[in-house]
Amino acid sequence: MADHARLNHIDGKEVPAASGATVRLVDPATGLPHGTAPLSGPEDVDAACRAAEQAFDGWSTTTPARRQTALLRIADALEREAGALASAEVADTGKPRALFLADELPAVVDVLRYFAGAARNLPGAAAAEYTPGRTSVLRREPVGVCAQITPWNYPLMMAVWKVAPALAAGNTVVLKPSDTTPSSATLLARLAAEHLPPGVLNVVCGDRDTGRALVAHPDVRLVAVTGSVRAGQEIAAAAAADLKRLHLELGGNAPVLIHADADLDDAVEQLSSLAFYNAGQDCTAATRILVHHRVYETFLDAFADRAARLLPGDPDDEHTDFGPLANAAQLTRVRGLLERIPDHAEVVTGGGALDRPGYFHQATVVAGARQEDEIVRSEVFGPVVTVQPFTEESEAFRMANAVPQGLAASVWTRDHDRAMRASRALHTGIVWVNTHGTTVSEMPHGGVRHSGYGSDLSLTGLLDYTQVKHVML
Repeated sequence: MADHARLNHIDGKEVPAASGATVRLVDPATGLPHGTAPLSGPEDVDAACRAAEQAFDGWSTTTPARRQTALLRIADALEREAGALASAEVADTGKPRALFLADELPAVVDVLRYFAGAARNLPGAAAAEYTPGRTSVLRREPVGVCAQITPWNYPLMMAVWKVAPALAAGNTVVLKPSDTTPSSATLLARLAAEHLPPGVLNVVCGDRDTGRALVAHPDVRLVAVTGSVRAGQEIAAAAAADLKRLHLELGGNAPVLIHADADLDDAVEQLSSLAFYNAGQDCTAATRILVHHRVYETFLDAFADRAARLLPGDPDDEHTDFGPLANAAQLTRVRGLLERIPDHAEVVTGGGALDRPGYFHQATVVAGARQEDEIVRSEVFGPVVTVQPFTEESEAFRMANAVPQGLAASVWTRDHDRAMRASRALHTGIVWVNTHGTTVSEMPHGGVRHSGYGSDLSLTGLLDYTQVKHVML
């Protein structure tokens, strides 16, 4: 597929913003403009929401088999257009092309195929008589028009995580991608349009004001967002005015507990890759590593040495380990966090931006930070990892849980009982044992506390896009 124009997709048509306004897109690997996208206003949002509302009756009453077929065909289309999708994603994010094609795109396609099957397996209660002469049954029905707002770290993947279960359940969608990374979402809409009725999937590009107009629109019945805690809090407050349902995935600050009996070589190898994948711009990235004091120095030396050998670089270089930060503002934020670390903390390796065009930053390891420090309590969302020692298991649990976020964690040990204790004690939605960061379509992905509520992926994620109706006969 040739390079496509980045346009809104409303009611089956590709259109610019009604005002003609655009946003300039910047290549993070060069810092130079590479295109534009619509800057949509209330008029565009209203057109998209009205199209979704008009399409809802027809789509919600299609059979699950029809919805399954559509999702499977969209998955096939994404596979066929892998090169075009990679080019769109790389231009907006700077991530390595080879890693996108090897890791992300297959996972995106799998999510579509999983929800295609799940569409035909919605659970329901068997008919039963709970009072004499009356039979009760439960219907699971779609919610209606879903507003979905996605972030800039995994533009295509997060769009599909939202769109696939919503469509599988019979809802219609208005998707707003990040204003800095809309290219793959607009291409997704173009490919999906060949297999969906007009108005079922709409994409409006724009900024925070576009998102605010979408959340406030009266036709929207559910708002799903992946983003920052600040964004989630603002959206929750706005949605409350109309009692819209919410689905919030708001990032994390993942603790990693490494016990003295862990396989340190395996931990270093896995975590050095997973902590800095996508330049650390991942809500489940292994950002806070807590190491038993007996093996702390050994682990720290090996981990810092491995991090120092990681290569940030050009997205089209097959030897690149990770690309730039996604935008100038994020580079500035990461630099600020490192510049403000207290005197008792130490940058063991890295610590600086690369002296080259674009928003590149070294893989960085910080030791000596304390629980109250900003670098520990904040979600850095960059290639920065803190390493802290602990003495007792209970201390490790306290340190792990002593941040507002609660999305994911991992524990590294050969002791089965210790792993099970950790799975109970860690206040997160996901706990990995002797691995970190792996997701599968069949299992839920969601958090607690400031990481939000609701689940992506899995049957749980599908059910989040349904509502229950009791019918008594």
